[in-house]
Amino acid sequence: MNAPHEMDHVEVLRVRLQVLEREHRDLDEAIRALEERGTGDVFTIRRLKKQKLALKDRIRQIEDELNPDIIA
Repeated sequence: MNAPHEMDHVEVLRVRLQVLEREHRDLDEAIRALEERGTGDVFTIRRLKKQKLALKDRIRQIEDELNPDIIA
């Protein structure tokens, strides 16, 4: 049996999911602020958008692992 301070795989995935979702929201806000203020150069905004897409992909992977589609 696991010690009380150890998290199982599902708990680790859920915590990781929360962290990635927070990072995704933060990037979204940063991109929006740069675009609204016109203070960000095109390459910076493009780089942030790519990071945001990569986070979204990782979020989907974790969600799929937590809630697999079971085809009967």
